[in-house]
Amino acid sequence: MARHSEPVRVEFADTDAGGRIHHTAALRWAERAEHQLLRSLGLSGLTGGELTRFPRRRLEVDFLGPLRFGDEAVVEIEASAVGRTSVTYRWRVLRAGVSCVEGTTTCVHVDDDGRPCAVPEELRAALVT
Repeated sequence: MARHSEPVRVEFADTDAGGRIHHTAALRWAERAEHQLLRSLGLSGLTGGELTRFPRRRLEVDFLGPLRFGDEAVVEIEASAVGRTSVTYRWRVLRAGVSCVEGTTTCVHVDDDGRPCAVPEELRAALVT
């Protein structure tokens, strides 16, 4: 399955009043890494805006260690499953090689009416190789 690593730095806007990352920061980083993965596969130009037709269906996140303002980290992401209408990504955020956040994101491909439809073959082929 396709993989990508994306460096991130914890910015002030990513933190809460306690100085640690707000939980939503990890979700934004994972989504950015997902889009960079797709770009790295040459898929940013799928016709008809296909890449915007993948709303999130399920998110699972485990916070294992703190990340604070100024920390440098890496988001590693891979496509872990490609179903008929969905793609599941497994991702983690590492600081100095230690996993601080781990998660999965399942996205469902939808048509113009918001109903699930088949994952485009070009995307399926690129993610599975």
